Amino acid sequence: MKTSTISREVIWNLLRQVKDPEVPVLDIAELGVLRDVTFNEDRILITITPTYSGCPAMNAIEQEIKSTLKENGIENFSIKTIFSPAWTTDWMTDDAKQKLKDYGISPPSQTAEQRIQSLLEGKSKTVQCPFCNSTETKITSAFGSTACKALHYCNNCHQPFEEFKCH
Repeated sequence: MKTSTISREVIWNLLRQVKDPEVPVLDIAELGVLRDVTFNEDRILITITPTYSGCPAMNAIEQEIKSTLKENGIENFSIKTIFSPAWTTDWMTDDAKQKLKDYGISPPSQTAEQRIQSLLEGKSKTVQCPFCNSTETKITSAFGSTACKALHYCNNCHQPFEEFKCH
């Protein structure tokens, strides 16, 4: 397929099929990992940013981007990973945050700026349980199944859960 007949919107929508392998209810666009789709002459440039430098999911995401585009007849593309600006949970869509909650993961409750301000003021953050919405929760580990999540326990419904950390 010639890139001159493909729009940025078409590519963006195709890439919405690419899920985060660590949180499969989220696609890379709503997660904020997919940063841009541009055209340079007859070549498509896909720009992505990892949630963490060294994120182990990035290789799988790149492979899935390649597969998705090739399955749709698009061969003339390249993928560029950028680290600056650094990814932030502020790039997640509201729909992504709701999907996290529905999946049983507490979404980030603050913007990165609010989190920094809380830390500077010495305030501890409250994390809402995704199951019962209680804020009577406690952190049990700063790291969950991945570096971007922390483990918590709800004192109200007695459920363990993960929080997608704000950064």
